Amino acid sequence: MSWITVIPYNISTGKLRMIYDRIRGKNGQIDNVMSVHSLRPHTLVGHINLYKNVLHHKDNSVPQWFLECLGVWTSILNECDYCIKHHFEGMKRLLNNDLLAERLLKTLKAGDLRSVGLKEVEIQALEYARTLTLTPGDLTEEHVNIIKKLGYTDGEILEVNQVVAYFNYANRTVLGLGVNTKGEVLGLSPNDSDDEESWTHR
Repeated sequence: MSWITVIPYNISTGKLRMIYDRIRGKNGQIDNVMSVHSLRPHTLVGHINLYKNVLHHKDNSVPQWFLECLGVWTSILNECDYCIKHHFEGMKRLLNNDLLAERLLKTLKAGDLRSVGLKEVEIQALEYARTLTLTPGDLTEEHVNIIKKLGYTDGEILEVNQVVAYFNYANRTVLGLGVNTKGEVLGLSPNDSDDEESWTHR
């Protein structure tokens, strides 16, 4: 599961048990990227709150499939297989088109952002994500202005920024602690966007 000790649900107590109870899906699963925080439950609260708010909040206006796509792309750039697998499933479910999702994944893995029919604003958002992930010191205001001129509002640019920043954090948590998908159902998430307090993965 990881390179550090993880407290499983069946022996968890106190604050950790309460957090686990909020996260667990109907099948009892707690994703390994979450349970790896078990020795410091306050960091688990921070992680799940950030995740929920940047990716599954009702006030986001960027299409959710594209927020997931940004997460998959960032994870590809960071070579984080765990997050690629999980969030590809989320993106595929939201697109409701398995063939398109597979084509999109293939083109992203090839670094080809133009051959799958994305809008120009989406391509430029992905380019922004590439720079923010690989060479963040190279970003300038012009990168943001390009996206703005193509139609994204400042709020939507903030959404893109926060999703990419979150996935860089999540990728480094996973890669830095050896988290893997052993025993997991892929693609579960706290996706009840209408309930800000719901952390239940389904």
